[in-house]
Amino acid sequence: MRIALKSPTAARPGLLLLFWLACAGPAAAATPASPSAAIDRILIIVNDEVVTAREVDERVAAVHQRLATQKMTAPPEPVLRRQVMERMAIERLQLQVATERGLRVSDSQLDRAIQTIAEQNHKSVEQLKQDMEKEPGGYRAFKAEVRAQILLQQLMDREVRNRVTVSDAEVEQYLANRSTPGGLEEYDLSHILIAVPEKASPEAIAEARQKAESLHAELRQGADFAQMAVANSQGQNALEGGGLGWRPAGQLPDLFLNAVRTLQPGELSEVLRSPSGFHLLRLNGRRGSGSAVNVTQTHVRHILIKPSELLTVREAQRRAVQLRERLVAGEDFAKTARANSEDLGSAANGGDLGWMSPGQTVPDFEKAMDALKPGELSEPVMSPFGFHLIQVLERRERDVTREREQAQARSQLQARKTEERYEQWLRQLRDEAYVEFRPDPGP
Repeated sequence: MRIALKSPTAARPGLLLLFWLACAGPAAAATPASPSAAIDRILIIVNDEVVTAREVDERVAAVHQRLATQKMTAPPEPVLRRQVMERMAIERLQLQVATERGLRVSDSQLDRAIQTIAEQNHKSVEQLKQDMEKEPGGYRAFKAEVRAQILLQQLMDREVRNRVTVSDAEVEQYLANRSTPGGLEEYDLSHILIAVPEKASPEAIAEARQKAESLHAELRQGADFAQMAVANSQGQNALEGGGLGWRPAGQLPDLFLNAVRTLQPGELSEVLRSPSGFHLLRLNGRRGSGSAVNVTQTHVRHILIKPSELLTVREAQRRAVQLRERLVAGEDFAKTARANSEDLGSAANGGDLGWMSPGQTVPDFEKAMDALKPGELSEPVMSPFGFHLIQVLERRERDVTREREQAQARSQLQARKTEERYEQWLRQLRDEAYVEFRPDPGP
């Protein structure tokens, strides 16, 4: 089967993956070929690259494992394999465009990401490695997937997120129009998408609408939403049963928000039409918060030393230790920060980050900051960004209800705009790509 009959060299792809550890799946990225790869069947051609049957089999095995863990019934094997192959093709397209843009992930970035994953799962790196060796593809596939996830995040930031802005007027308008005065409402949703290509014919649009209406009727009759999503949805969360999780109202497209506001938990929306295609939504729950927020804020400054290709993790740590010795000996913190800190935003201000509320910094930084007394200087603290020397200047108690609401609203609107623009960008890239699915005889 051929899609978008264009020259492979003309493709410009893209699609954001879910974080690997959330589903413990095998590598989406191209990994070093095994000795048997030379005789492996080719199932997908993606521009000038291929995806083999072995890669598809590994991914399908991981999806089966995840569905079993979530107590979800898998669709028929041909349907599941087709869903997986579609996902893998789009993932490969993204990695190709990231390479075109010159994006790369250094070994030190990869090591820090794996360290963070291990800590989040309360394991050592060695324990994580042993666990991953038991998964399809082993630790090699895990490392390739983590590297791919970092690369795809860089691509998303470059192509979409960094180009999205939210004005103060948009924030205030959203807060004025919210349905829960004094609070920000959230919705737990499940989603099915029947996609429509950007330049679809009237016949293709009518066919997609008919399929969406047929699924809607089956769901009304009691069909399981998660199973229907796995089998039919072309949304990014299809293989997770269509679950979107809790989404703030401001993060939802207006089309979705207007549809779910009148629903009760467990109810299904009508078929919704957007430029991406036809959507079905189920409301699983809603919640809102209108209470005041009082927090302890910390006025803090820091110096950041980042590992790089030219500076190993150990060397970066040693440099941070040396800078700390100079500060303890009486060197001026602000001057030292301006001359040495690699956080360019704060370095110009002598390392001053201003007043920080809980949750504004990464956990490693916040934990170390909270343990310091005013005037106290930390030892080098490692975070995903590098090594920090942290000094607390003062603390205060403050009602930040309004500021928190504004920050949340801005974040939600930013996420919504990013997702909408990303879907447009993705649809265009997918339509321009050359993707060929070859007959799949199964495992």
